[in-house]
Amino acid sequence: MSEVSKSKKENDNSIKKTDRNGKTYRFYGWENADVKDKNGFTPCDYYDILSTIWCADTCAPRLRDKWNPDNKTLGQCSITAFLIQDLFGGAVYGIPREGGNYHCFNVVDNHMFDLTSEQFGDTVLDYSSAVLQTRENHFSKEEKRLRYENLKAELIKKLAQTNPIKE
Repeated sequence: MSEVSKSKKENDNSIKKTDRNGKTYRFYGWENADVKDKNGFTPCDYYDILSTIWCADTCAPRLRDKWNPDNKTLGQCSITAFLIQDLFGGAVYGIPREGGNYHCFNVVDNHMFDLTSEQFGDTVLDYSSAVLQTRENHFSKEEKRLRYENLKAELIKKLAQTNPIKE
């Protein structure tokens, strides 16, 4: 949980940086997101794949009219965070937002990363106010559970194309 206590100032330092392969990531915590899942993929790898999947259909309905390809992560946070939890384990935390909503992100083995933070543009998020989230609470809303299942199914298809199963 100590990673969740990062200050707003530290958040500023993780926007628009380039990794060792010359690729630019804008999501919070990318530079420390070097954990690997059982397939050897990192959160950056999944960000790259999910960037080809996120769409208006996977966006939260209340934000769908604002979703566009230039802001792919808009409205994708909880379904993405719980999908990443499926892959890496760890916990999903949420930052309280206006209207009683939460912006969700992941903490895995003391590595905190937020694959959908760039939806907020230059707004600096305060991760210190985060609270643990449960899928039971989030998926009690059928539309959210269905969006999660859709995102997961599309990810499985992409992974099969990327790493075909050999018979």
